[in-house]
Amino acid sequence: MPERHRDLQAHLKQIQTLPDLTKKATHVDTALIVERYKTLQRYIGWQEDDASHVRAAETVLLPHLGPVIEDFYSTIEQFPEAVKVITGGTAQIERLKRTLHAWVRELLSGPYEQEYILRRWKVGYRHVEIGLDQLYADAALSRMRGRLVELLEQNWTGTQEDLRKTLASLRKLLDLEFAIITSAYQSEYLAKLQRSERFAALGQVTGGIAHEMRNPLNVIKTSVYFLQNARLVTPEKLAEHLKRIGKQVEVADNVIAALSSFTKLPNPNLQTFSPEACIGRAVEDAALPPSIQVQLVCSPDLPHAQGDEDQIRIVIANLIHNARDAMPNGGVLSITLSQVNGHVNFQVTDTGHGIPPELLHQVMEPFFTTKARGIGLGLAISRSIVERNRGKLTATSPPGQGATFELRLPAAVPPVSPPAH
Repeated sequence: MPERHRDLQAHLKQIQTLPDLTKKATHVDTALIVERYKTLQRYIGWQEDDASHVRAAETVLLPHLGPVIEDFYSTIEQFPEAVKVITGGTAQIERLKRTLHAWVRELLSGPYEQEYILRRWKVGYRHVEIGLDQLYADAALSRMRGRLVELLEQNWTGTQEDLRKTLASLRKLLDLEFAIITSAYQSEYLAKLQRSERFAALGQVTGGIAHEMRNPLNVIKTSVYFLQNARLVTPEKLAEHLKRIGKQVEVADNVIAALSSFTKLPNPNLQTFSPEACIGRAVEDAALPPSIQVQLVCSPDLPHAQGDEDQIRIVIANLIHNARDAMPNGGVLSITLSQVNGHVNFQVTDTGHGIPPELLHQVMEPFFTTKARGIGLGLAISRSIVERNRGKLTATSPPGQGATFELRLPAAVPPVSPPAH
């Protein structure tokens, strides 16, 4: 799995904890945003007196906003990363100046109710939409804070005590402004990242399915073409091509079954079964090439295992197929069955190229694959099956020694013999 997919499932869970806040501001849960803002007000101790103090600052600051706004945008022009999001030239800058002027007027006048809060929220997600790095948004707000405080101190005509109270209230308000804009920015950024991850994951899954389905469809197409166009088809050739078609339909069906199994695994039917017989059937079904030697080691007095034999055989088959793919030029496939602390251990070891240490922890994650073909669900499905059968699946791979997958299942409890008469 590429790095951007490694923590896909965990990341989706994180986003789901704020489902309404990751939508556009026109569709968010208004009550939730307002409540968040009110909570922040209580946290910093915002009172009605603070609103009165800020309105007193409005009278002092409004006549001097022009130079502040000019300074704001002349400073932006010094930073290419910030300038590049302004794509409308001089006309757009003039519109932005008017918008900033209105933003400051509303900041100072209030009222600090629902519509005000939502407009502040929109500022945050708008920064994400235009591609402005939050670093610049934070720095811009900090610069605006500094200029407003400086202007207030320079032009205040009241008492120093009233100035102190007004500055304290203005700083509280700007803290709230920073918090709500940053919260909106982060929520919209998470939503954007989520959409990007979904498309990336969809692309990878789609590519994997395309790879898996293309080969069987090509084989079917070739056989159908032959059967339609051959002048004389012998019974043997007919049977051969029909068998090929049937086999490739089965391959395609297995891909679909793998995807279905991953999204909805059936509950296991837990019963007692013979581990050795299960392994024997899985090896027989695998039809391994002569270049791969199979070594089966079974501990004496091995107990039966507890689990769904059909499901466990799917897991064993996946492990055998992976071992086969790891040894394209042949090798030894070792399968060891043993009893450890009330459990039955199935160890499947190959003599292939092994798994790099940095990838070992990813091999059972959904959509991870090191193969040119494949959708990377085999081991993820296998681990899910084993866990639902109350077992555990682990992987080890010493450098240069191939890979070992160990499947551990509960051992079946032997029946209690009736007492002798």
